[in-house]
Amino acid sequence: MLKQKIIEDLKSAMKAGDTAKRDTLRMLDSMVKNCEIEKKKREAGLSDEEIQEVIARAIKQRRDSASQYTAGGRPELAQKENQEIEILIGYMPAQMSEESARAEILKIIAEVGAVSKSEIGKVMGRAMTVLKGKVEGNLVKKIVEEELK
Repeated sequence: MLKQKIIEDLKSAMKAGDTAKRDTLRMLDSMVKNCEIEKKKREAGLSDEEIQEVIARAIKQRRDSASQYTAGGRPELAQKENQEIEILIGYMPAQMSEESARAEILKIIAEVGAVSKSEIGKVMGRAMTVLKGKVEGNLVKKIVEEELK
């Protein structure tokens, strides 16, 4: 289970004195526990897919923070956020390349029969269902908009 791996890696980071990894994994463990409480699954625990959703949310938050820190002239804080992103990405399944994501999205566009920009919502809904966890939402949106001009 993914949760067990996170806890084991947290223990290893504590023993090794890796403060960045330790702090990131503590934050992730806390987010997972909060989500378990929210979904009333404290006893059963979250599935690996649900934990990956939590990780994806954490990565997105870190990316947003890093861009804001960069824009605000705080590169040291942006670097810390980027370091946390690298640690978190290690717990996500391999992401699809832009080319393979584009191929999948083109198939979805053909299935849905979308031809105009007004049908982006239809394509996005289907694409996010099919590509969930495999491709970042912003990349999906960018490709769909490019294809439906």
